[in-house]
Amino acid sequence: MAEKRDIKKDFLWRIYLMYALIAVFGFAVLLKVFTIQFAEGEHWRKKEQELTMKYIDIEASRGNIYSSDGSLIATSVPIFELRMDVVSEPVTDKIFYEQVDSLSYCLSKTFKHKTYNDWRTDLKNARKRKNRYYLIARKVEYATLKKVRRFPIFRLGKYKGGLIVLQKSRRELPFKKLAQRTIGYDRNSKKPLGIEGAFNKDLQGVSGKRLVQKIAGDIYKPINQDNEIEPKDGNDIITTIDANIQDVAHHALEKQLKAQNAHHGCAVLMEVKTGAIKAMVNLSRVDTGDYVETFNYAIGEGTEPGSTFKLVSLMAAFEDGYTDLDEMVNIEGGRKAYAGGYIMRDSHEGDYGQYSVKQVFEKSSNVGTSNIIMKYYKKQPQKFIDRVYSFGLHQPLGIALPGEAKPYIKDTKSKLWSALSLPLMSIGYEEKLTPLQTLNFYNTVANNGKMMRPQFVQEIRSKGKLIKSFAPEIINPAICSQATIDKAKAMMEGVVREGTATNLRTAPYQIAAKTGTAQIAIGNKGYSIDGKKSYMASLCGYFPAKDPLYSIIIVVYAPSKAAYYGNEVAGPVFREIADKVYSNSMVIIKPLQKDTSRFVMHVPAVKGGKKLDIDRVAKELSLKTAIDDVEANYVWAQPDNKIIRMKVNPTKELEVPQLVGMGLRDALSILENQKLLVKVVGRGVIRKQSLVPGTKVVKGSTITIELS
Repeated sequence: MAEKRDIKKDFLWRIYLMYALIAVFGFAVLLKVFTIQFAEGEHWRKKEQELTMKYIDIEASRGNIYSSDGSLIATSVPIFELRMDVVSEPVTDKIFYEQVDSLSYCLSKTFKHKTYNDWRTDLKNARKRKNRYYLIARKVEYATLKKVRRFPIFRLGKYKGGLIVLQKSRRELPFKKLAQRTIGYDRNSKKPLGIEGAFNKDLQGVSGKRLVQKIAGDIYKPINQDNEIEPKDGNDIITTIDANIQDVAHHALEKQLKAQNAHHGCAVLMEVKTGAIKAMVNLSRVDTGDYVETFNYAIGEGTEPGSTFKLVSLMAAFEDGYTDLDEMVNIEGGRKAYAGGYIMRDSHEGDYGQYSVKQVFEKSSNVGTSNIIMKYYKKQPQKFIDRVYSFGLHQPLGIALPGEAKPYIKDTKSKLWSALSLPLMSIGYEEKLTPLQTLNFYNTVANNGKMMRPQFVQEIRSKGKLIKSFAPEIINPAICSQATIDKAKAMMEGVVREGTATNLRTAPYQIAAKTGTAQIAIGNKGYSIDGKKSYMASLCGYFPAKDPLYSIIIVVYAPSKAAYYGNEVAGPVFREIADKVYSNSMVIIKPLQKDTSRFVMHVPAVKGGKKLDIDRVAKELSLKTAIDDVEANYVWAQPDNKIIRMKVNPTKELEVPQLVGMGLRDALSILENQKLLVKVVGRGVIRKQSLVPGTKVVKGSTITIELS
């Protein structure tokens, strides 16, 4: 019995001990809860906020890109994402339910993806769910944002109406397709291109900071309407591109590509003495038959240059002292057989007899050129290659823009070197150059042997203040002797005067150029498939011939019509661009001699337009101008005795401008920025416009302007 009592006593003792432990543990838990709730509560509440809050970057406004004449060619337009804190403390139930119907009505008229009933239902449900980040709309323009801020509830104010505004930006090109590939882009998902990519660090600015709090999933709501750290806007880039010349070059090339049904083409205009690129156009045919800028062929596509390389070959022979302009060459009837049964032909066979070296170049004789090079370099081909290398053609130009294709000039150590390599290289095959690399060589000849690096940007500015300027950069002060340069110039002038580019000799200024017609290799299948050949027509040169200011290259790839020679296909584009530059250059056009004894010069009639243009012309004509607002952009001009008086023509955003009295080009520039479609009737000065000046612009509407 005693033993049973002891067991029972032991069991009860264990039960008491277990309850005691539970009580102690419970007390400890309660103590910890009390400690966390009261003693450490502030610490953990702060910790919770820290885990759900973070700083995000606020995108800076990207800098603008301007043409050399001050035209805006790339800019960032602010766009906004609109959300609403539907349970914002100042928006009481009374305010919300009294005004939600009016707010829904306004939203339905502005954002038509929802009806009035949908907006009202969604807003009420959002309030019931206590949604503090309700989406209203994305990609909202500034004019719409200003309108939304005046809506019921939102008009309570910046912090009281619950409206949350998140600013972003969209890159726009005011000139649309012009220089699209040269301007380029810098996007996270794609390889940086053009000026945007090359100067991204300057353009992008410095991001700001905003404090946000996680409210659901991956959705974060700004803590404050204001940024914690304001972003710093990016710098502006002033390019060397001339918007007017770019426009002419674009349409001239596009017109010829369409006429020839060509695959693609490019056109580049360079300033001889500085290397500044004034226009660069790259167009390729798409499935719709239109031509758009999809790739920068001028910079990124290396091809066999064809006959434009003959200048390099003959300059090598001149510089090595082997030949001269008047040496006679047997062209063998324009047909010559080489090893392995290869037949080299001239474009016009049957001309027997002798040509001078100058005539070989002027007539672009393949046989004559290869005979000259084979005569002097057959036993020492590497010497020819070394001379070409001395011209710098085997090295990239090192331009600021990304994507330059590396030139390829084969040497005798190559596994691909053959008995045909030297004669074929002499006429522009078995090597690769980009159009810009070819142009730069011709520009060097125009510049008396001084090779410049092609330049695309001339200044970096911040809010008008100069940050950095780019001086012309010399690659090589003299690629060869002046004697060789003089011979090269004489040959190029002869091409236009009596050679393959006589269609250019009617210009009122003298042009020096070389035509090129090359067969395009089709992969590793040679230059012909089933008897079909594809060609590349080109023309490269400079003007005026005696004191060169500009050089141009035009290349048209795979024209499918009957014409494929450089003078026929590329020549008209060259001439149209050169004519535009000539007509606008006070340097090229020699002023008339003024005979004051016979007449008195009066102030001419002046159209309204850009103040800078009127100032420039007035300065060249030694005329005085007067205006009250020196910062004006567009003006009216009224001749008054011996002075041009100008009056500001205000062009306000989203208002129809006053166009009567202006020229067409200036008017189109204004209307494009106002998002209006334009119909033009007649020629001359604008005399009538269909939309009343000063009225509100309706985006996408058409304005008819009549000229006479």
